[in-house]
Amino acid sequence: MKKFVLFLLLLPLASRAQDPARFAEEIASIQQKYDTLWDASKETIVFTGSSSVRIWKTLESSFPNHQIVNSGFGGSEASDLLAYSNELIYRFQPKKVFIYEGDNDINSKKRPKKIISDMQLIIAGIRAHNPETKIVLIAAKPSLARWNYRRNYKRLNRKFRRLSQNDDFIDYVDVWKPMLDGRKVKKDIFIEDGLHMNEKGYRIWYDTIKGFVEE
Repeated sequence: MKKFVLFLLLLPLASRAQDPARFAEEIASIQQKYDTLWDASKETIVFTGSSSVRIWKTLESSFPNHQIVNSGFGGSEASDLLAYSNELIYRFQPKKVFIYEGDNDINSKKRPKKIISDMQLIIAGIRAHNPETKIVLIAAKPSLARWNYRRNYKRLNRKFRRLSQNDDFIDYVDVWKPMLDGRKVKKDIFIEDGLHMNEKGYRIWYDTIKGFVEE
């Protein structure tokens, strides 16, 4: 029955995902890494999503009392995570999953409604494996490089928040506001591309997210 439900969930992928196959090598590399590192006997917290998760180099060491799996893959959109949910989420049987998607989706001109639809399918798939898994949606972050899309990001984040308000097993963590200086995005928390964060930026994320990890 579980496999049948998952089959129904994944039916729309052919038309919804842009080209998840472009990530095949990176996904294989992530799997190979955790074939060695992951201990199935320990509770696991998965962080997944696009490059803001992937390049958080201190993620695992920041939470030494937990087994953290970083299955982020750069450039991904929600539809890509949906396509690889088995490899990046389900296989680790996590008690909690932090998801960062939507950033690249908005940059690709996807409407917030479409992103939420993909996210709901991701959540449904996680629930099909374990209905008690806690899911934490990380707000789309502001950035210098994509500041012109800020209204769409804010609209998406409001939808993320509403999604969490309707489900006791979904939380929403707002990294948007802490990354602002007044009404503008902080300039000293990014590397040269103005999109990805430096150590100072990740310190903001750590301070904002840590309570959700320890909860």
